[in-house]
Amino acid sequence: MDAISLAGLILGIAAIVVGQILEGGHVSSLVQPTAALIVLGGTLGAVMLQSPLRVFVDGMRMVKWVFVPPSINHAALITMVVSWSHTARKEGLLALENQIPRLPEPFMQKGLQLLVDGVEPERLRDVMDVEIGAWESQMKLSAKVWEAAGGYAPTIGILGAVMGLIHVMENLSDPSKLGAGIAVAFVATIYGVGSANLIFLPVAKKLMAHIAAMVSQREMLVDGLVGIANGDNPRIIEGRMQGYVV
Repeated sequence: MDAISLAGLILGIAAIVVGQILEGGHVSSLVQPTAALIVLGGTLGAVMLQSPLRVFVDGMRMVKWVFVPPSINHAALITMVVSWSHTARKEGLLALENQIPRLPEPFMQKGLQLLVDGVEPERLRDVMDVEIGAWESQMKLSAKVWEAAGGYAPTIGILGAVMGLIHVMENLSDPSKLGAGIAVAFVATIYGVGSANLIFLPVAKKLMAHIAAMVSQREMLVDGLVGIANGDNPRIIEGRMQGYVV
């Protein structure tokens, strides 16, 4: 569990609620189902319109990374690659073939398979770099679903505010309906701007940070595989891989 993400979300919402109370307002005045429907529904529709189905679904699935980050264990990866290096020096590259089915990711399996097949080091790096680039582009495209939501939400909030004001203007002769219309107008703006800056944009940035860390881990793996292919000393391979760890 990423505690800082949960704490940040709670703190952001609490600051708005407490501020409302300190100003003498009521928390209930911030709860407007109509405004929420307009902002959230409109934002969701806009994001769905701009995104291919696969990108949209992947973006929704990735949101769990905000609170449960993907597993990144640099130390374990370094230990594993150094172990491969020792095995390759003692028994040859073919001795690593039985390790391939045990690897948890297709990317790792492909890299080790290329190494076992005796692919030239630079060619191995080129092939794996293309794989990394394609994966990174796909992941960033999915993460940008949330960035897009952060762009649309404030505008949809303004749309909700205008609709609320239209409702007010239509009922000027009935003062009992003016309050509800004005409330929807202003709360819709709060929902739009608040959701964009407290949820959607921070989620997008957090996902981008996780993607960058995962790309770095993949680049570290490729560097280690290339070192083994070049016949480098395991200590050199370990030192170079540790350079990726901040």
